[in-house]
Amino acid sequence: MKEISTYRNKKVIVLGLAKSGLHAALLLHKLGAFVTVNDRQPLEKSPHAQQLVEAGIRVISGSHPVELLDEDFSLMVKNPGILYSNPMVKRAQALKLPIITEPELAYEVLAGELIGITGSNGKTTTTTLINLMLNQDQATTKAYVAGNIGIPASEVAQKIQPDQTMVTELSSFQLLGVTELRPHIAVLTNIYEAHLDYHGNRHNYIEAKMNLVKNQTPDDYFVVNWDSEEWQKLSQRTRGQVVPFSRLGKSTAGSYVKDGQIYFREERICPVAVIKIPGQHNVENALAAVAVAKLKGVSNHAIQTVLQTFAGVKHRIQFVEEWQQRRFYNDSKATNIEATTVALQSFAQPIVLIAGGLDRGFTFEALVPLLKKHVRAMVLYGETSELMKAAGQQAGIATIVQVPDLVAATKQAVVLSKPNEVILLSPAAASWDQFKTFEERGDLFIETVAQLTGEAGETEA
Repeated sequence: MKEISTYRNKKVIVLGLAKSGLHAALLLHKLGAFVTVNDRQPLEKSPHAQQLVEAGIRVISGSHPVELLDEDFSLMVKNPGILYSNPMVKRAQALKLPIITEPELAYEVLAGELIGITGSNGKTTTTTLINLMLNQDQATTKAYVAGNIGIPASEVAQKIQPDQTMVTELSSFQLLGVTELRPHIAVLTNIYEAHLDYHGNRHNYIEAKMNLVKNQTPDDYFVVNWDSEEWQKLSQRTRGQVVPFSRLGKSTAGSYVKDGQIYFREERICPVAVIKIPGQHNVENALAAVAVAKLKGVSNHAIQTVLQTFAGVKHRIQFVEEWQQRRFYNDSKATNIEATTVALQSFAQPIVLIAGGLDRGFTFEALVPLLKKHVRAMVLYGETSELMKAAGQQAGIATIVQVPDLVAATKQAVVLSKPNEVILLSPAAASWDQFKTFEERGDLFIETVAQLTGEAGETEA
């Protein structure tokens, strides 16, 4: 960790808690700042706030009092999820108070190298693959994962040594708060239309994403998906060296696919077929990771080892188990139609689909063509069960079973399945009708699969 005096004896307000706010406040306190944390959740309901109070940090909770900003603060560190239309943020802007997000603070104390990954889809998988590849090869330095992946960058940055790397997933919300942050290697997986409720329009969303490269120099690298003309044009935003990756073979200047093989420039790395995680989108994620790994000097053997063993990020088309020629996948993170669309396109084998969850008031006609093409049977539960059934009937699915809950759905899917089929949990709906989080839903699926396949194995023995 760099020793900096920037915040010594300065008054800083941290707006919003959660894990990122907690660790930003603790870091600022460690750096000698007079920290005030403001969170709208009552103190008694916030363990993070209570932890800060015990550390001697001032916490004002229960509301966002705009008059608090009449104090002479030097900086606001804003939780990425808080909108810029929030009265506290608007008041800070009116006062010309600098506003950053937690990754920017982390970068200020980072002694090692930063690799930053953003994009609409694939950020977490790409971040994880890069980190695994860097740590797989003993010739490279130690790498740590951080950021939007669920591990606050301000916590991780403190333990990074000068010869180490922080591999950081960065959301558009976080990147809006960038001033000095500069990844030595920046990665753009792709850009689609997303988070327009936060950014207002696509232009603003793209501008936020491209803050990733605004401080790069000619000594830095920008690894960018080359399979869209829009993304190619975005590469002009950096002063760094552009390194394309292309599943469609649109460039050979970086990583690409040719004749079923992954190449980096003129060097063959490994067959595409070794990639364990399914789907063309994961080929793109793998290519992005390969480009970064080769720039960092990782061996082809280490790259191939990771690609053929990595089963996926938990809850994101995660391979769970193979039993009696059936493969189980946990895609509990698929809380909307778009995510389930990606999952269904990821498999060549027939699918027994487990779906359903919170009813948000929309129907599922958009899934009909994919259901028709990829799904042999459906097992449905939750509030959206009837709506999903209607889509399945429209697709001509002959076997549709409705059950009360996920455990029953998983049991029924096993009964309905045949050898060489995929049993896929991809709900196309949020989990909140029966679960607190999609993680809880996915964990129950994994646990149920383990019990069912274990019990079945014992019976056969």
